[in-house]
Amino acid sequence: MSSLKEIKMNNVLLQVINLVTCFPLEKTKLFQKTPFLCAVNGVSFDLKKGETLGLVGESGCGKTTTGRSILRLVEPTAGQILFEDEDVSVLTGQDMRAFRRSAQMVFQDPFASLNPKLVVADEPVSALDVSIQAQIINLMVRLQEEFNISYLFISHDLAVVEHISHRVAIMYLGKIVEIAPAENIYAKPAHPYTKALLSAIPVPDPRSRIKGMVLRGDIPNPADPPSGCTFRTRCPIAEDVCSREVAEMREIGPDHLAACHALQPAGAE
Repeated sequence: MSSLKEIKMNNVLLQVINLVTCFPLEKTKLFQKTPFLCAVNGVSFDLKKGETLGLVGESGCGKTTTGRSILRLVEPTAGQILFEDEDVSVLTGQDMRAFRRSAQMVFQDPFASLNPKLVVADEPVSALDVSIQAQIINLMVRLQEEFNISYLFISHDLAVVEHISHRVAIMYLGKIVEIAPAENIYAKPAHPYTKALLSAIPVPDPRSRIKGMVLRGDIPNPADPPSGCTFRTRCPIAEDVCSREVAEMREIGPDHLAACHALQPAGAE
């Protein structure tokens, strides 16, 4: 976002690599193996010092579990969490307590936790009046500029995320499907799910409503996700390949990655 200072792209505070967090479910048959629900299923991203990464998606997409897993408020099943190049997933005792002093989670009271290096903010302003939301967001920006704090800003509100974020990651059914600088996400969304989310943002002038893709149906059961691309059951442009093959994240532009079979990689003819 243009109102925030430039971020040094090689100044990484946090690396999340193939993060997986699964929860056991009750058996429905006598000799059945214990089924699992993977709320986070292979999430990877970097967060730079002094940067805000917005993590966006519908309820049930796994964004809150991602934040809790990074701070080990719930234990990840697999993957790596590197904080200042140290593997958080193996920390214990005094080392874990030291990490907790540097990284904290904010829920509904942002004032309580804005003294560490990393703040995981989970819907911190969603329950507030719009004018109060603006005050809190402006406070967070000022503190970031003064103390070089990094924010993982988790929200379903794309309008708020646009105001505070340098980059935005779009999450669907446990996976990130698109990640890019905020201006690219809002001006040139690539993934059909991102386009659908943006087209649903309320605008004051109905004549200027963004023409986007309309989602059909509800988010699938994460305990029994669709084969191939998990978004295909709601996607208006899904093809046969989408049911057979998982869409891998690939670069489609500078610092812009998305997971969709319909998108051409950067440099492709």
